Formats: sequence, C-alpha cells, structure tokens
Amino acid sequence: MSSIREIQAPVSKEMEAFAGHFREVLKSDVALLDTIMRYIVKRKGKQMRPLFVFLVAQINGGCTPKTNTAASLIELLHTATLVHDDVVDESPKRRGFYSIQALWKKKVAVLVGDYLLSKGLLTAIEDEAFDLLKITSRAVKEISEGELLQIEKSRKLDITEEVYFEIIRRKTASLIAACCACGAASTGANEDGIERMWKFGEKVGLAFQIKDDLLDLGDGTRTGKPTGVDIKEKKMTLPLIHLLNKSDVKEKTRLLKLVRRAPKDPSAVKEVMSCVINGPGMDYSRGQMAQLRNEAVDMLSHFEDSASKKALIDLLDFTIKRNK
Repeated sequence: MSSIREIQAPVSKEMEAFAGHFREVLKSDVALLDTIMRYIVKRKGKQMRPLFVFLVAQINGGCTPKTNTAASLIELLHTATLVHDDVVDESPKRRGFYSIQALWKKKVAVLVGDYLLSKGLLTAIEDEAFDLLKITSRAVKEISEGELLQIEKSRKLDITEEVYFEIIRRKTASLIAACCACGAASTGANEDGIERMWKFGEKVGLAFQIKDDLLDLGDGTRTGKPTGVDIKEKKMTLPLIHLLNKSDVKEKTRLLKLVRRAPKDPSAVKEVMSCVINGPGMDYSRGQMAQLRNEAVDMLSHFEDSASKKALIDLLDFTIKRNK
C-alpha cells in the first residue's frame, strides 16, 4: 500500500503551499482563539480531504488558485465538524491528543467550531467562490441530517441496511463527496462533471465508513484506539446489522437486549463484539466495501491515465486499507 507521502507526490507543491495558506487563514487577533488555532494546526492529521481536492482538480485539467480556496474551505468545515463532534460525544481526546472541549470546556469548543465554519464561509465569499459555497452548504445540510437520523434510529435500534447506508451517505460520505466536487468545480468543470465527482466521493466515503465499522471491531491494528466504542454507544454498524438480519428471532432478540445494556455493561459489549466478529457480517461488510471501491474506480475510467489518477486511486485504497 502506498504511503500518504507517496500519494501526495503529484500535488506535493500544492499541498505544501496549502499548509502555509491554511495557517494564515486560521490566525486571529483574539489571543485565546489564536492559541487554540495553533493547537489545532500542530495536531492536524493526514489531511486526506484537501488531498482529494487537489488530486481531483489535477485530473480535471490542473489545479488553479481556486483549488486552494476549495481545499481551505473543506478543511475548515471538516475541522469545525470534528470540534463539534467531540462536544456532542463528550470525547476527551482526538487522534491521541486532548480535544478542544476537554482543554477549554464545551462553551469554548462550540464557539471555536462556529468560528471555523464562519472562516470557511468568508474564505469562499472573499474569493467569490459561490459555487464552492453551494457545494459545501449541501454537505453541511447532509451531515446535520445524518447525525439526527442516526440519533432518531438508535433509540429504537430499528436500523435496516438501507437506513444505515442513508445515514452514512449523509453523515460521512457527503464531506468526501464535497471534496471531490469542489476539486472539479475549482477547475471550471461543468455541472455534470461536478456531480460525477460528487458521486465518486460519495462511494469513497461509504467505503471509508464501513472500514471504520470494521476497525472498531478490531479488524486490523487500530493503534491507540479502543474497540467496541460503536457498540457501547448503541451505534448500529453494517457488520452488526447483517448479523441481526441473518439471526433467528430468538438470537436477534438476545443480541438487541445486549446492545441496549451495552452503554453501562462492559460484558454486554464484549459478548456482542464476539458474536459480530465470529458472524457473517465481517466478510459481508468487506465485500460491500470492495464493491464500492470498484464502482468508484470505474467512475474514473474516462480520465486519461496519469500520475494524479493513479494517486487518486491509491488514496481511495488507502482509506479502506488503513489500520486506524
């Protein structure tokens, strides 16, 4: 599997320039805010989403100054959602480091998330990139609806496979879809081309979330991250849903009772995990993930072969082969 550094090679100069641009965008004359922004910059992850933006732009004719705006807008939006997610989930850590809400409390974290969102809006408006704003606003709407749909369904534990895919399409896949659509839009692609790249990103995002489901069950070496968190939070993931679909009424009833007890009963979490890991849902989920990967690759078939196209496919493969 190619490393992120190898995948970045065709757009390494663009990614380097983007890193400096992003640091400048985050600066604030409010001392507390500036301190928090520096904390965020120092702990940025692999920056896969800006990488999707630049690689998609490259295969659509080449990066432009507007591509930098697109990458900044996406990264600001993504960072804002992470800060807000940590508040909602009351997460003390993010990628092994203390979360904003753990260090500066919830009120500050909510305001920081709002600030990041507003900076994204202003970045697009200042560059008159209203088409990028339209794409990312669509993603924000989808993310919010997906989160609320998941909360609604998790109370009853009645999530079907169809509903599961609808939740993750909105909650997770829409942001990666926006990355790819913004990358295409930044090069002047037409509406059909932009929508095609949205659909490509959507498939990547669905595969990405299934991989997360599998990692939470210990499928691979999830360095530094506890497993069984989804079950503890009563999240109905694809491996569990498929297991329930294949179980008889008695076993399904027993498993659902264990899931309801999971938030307060570690032994229930352990029992459900064992059943899922040894059940048919793991291989089924891997198969669904592989199918989505192949469908996404097929959507790139009309682009000429190039280092950027290969890197984009390698980035797709990285998302489903990662171990954390």
